[in-house]
Amino acid sequence: MLATVALLVVGVAMLVFGGDRAVEGTSALARRYGVSTFFVGITVVAVGSSLPEIATAIYGSLYGAGDLVVGHIVGSATSQITLGIGVVALVGPLVVSRGKVAAYGGGMLAAMTVMAALVATGGGVSHLEGVLAVALYVVFLAALYEHEDYGGLAERTSDTTRARAALRTVVGLALVVAGGHVLVSSGRALAVETGVPAYLVGVVTGLGTTLPEITVAVLAVRRDREGIAVGTLLGSNITDPLFSLGVGAAVGGLAVSGNVLLPIAYMTGVSAVVLALLAREGAMERRSALACLLCYLPAVLL
Repeated sequence: MLATVALLVVGVAMLVFGGDRAVEGTSALARRYGVSTFFVGITVVAVGSSLPEIATAIYGSLYGAGDLVVGHIVGSATSQITLGIGVVALVGPLVVSRGKVAAYGGGMLAAMTVMAALVATGGGVSHLEGVLAVALYVVFLAALYEHEDYGGLAERTSDTTRARAALRTVVGLALVVAGGHVLVSSGRALAVETGVPAYLVGVVTGLGTTLPEITVAVLAVRRDREGIAVGTLLGSNITDPLFSLGVGAAVGGLAVSGNVLLPIAYMTGVSAVVLALLAREGAMERRSALACLLCYLPAVLL
């Protein structure tokens, strides 16, 4: 069993390191075009840092580990909206306009609701439903780009060449692909060896792979880039329930058990609470940030 746990840790490490390299490369390329920091955060960084979840969903579909995939996505999304927002708000002042909270937070809740509906009907997500989820995500990005006002332009980079950025992206993607295979195969084996539900294994690994998003958000707010900080966290929570889950299901369908429904409902409910705090306060207070951190605990116990 120790060897299986070691492989699981290696898989998470490969996903985290590979995702970080891919985010660095894609973000550098995006910033060369001067798009806004919030747009970079909610699209390029969010999709890039969600590569671990995307890879896990694909391999989970191929290996018939639907509960592990859903648990991984729920664990990642819940930790970002609770631990991520809470830690960022404690590190520095987290000031976000109510308009952005309403627009992108609403998109996040809609994505989670779609995920819940797909999983609750038919015992899983079919190939066609996966394709539709991906299509919905593409429509969301298109609408986002259409209404992008380019406020808060990201700094253009001159020291990072396109070749270096592309190399980082390729290396990162390779590590993510390999890490996804290691994580899913070892996660399934650990669930069998210990009798722990595959879903719970997914929740724990989801926390591990969400570290890149939280790290990016913390560094961003310390550098007065609240747009990237919040955009990354909210963007990933739109990407994972729609795009990551959709891609995995589109590959071969995802069969899941009824045990995942309550945690999905909690993920959606606690996300609505955190968004309400952000919208009400404008700048999240310290006590609200601490409350966000505490809200993560039930996700592991459900």
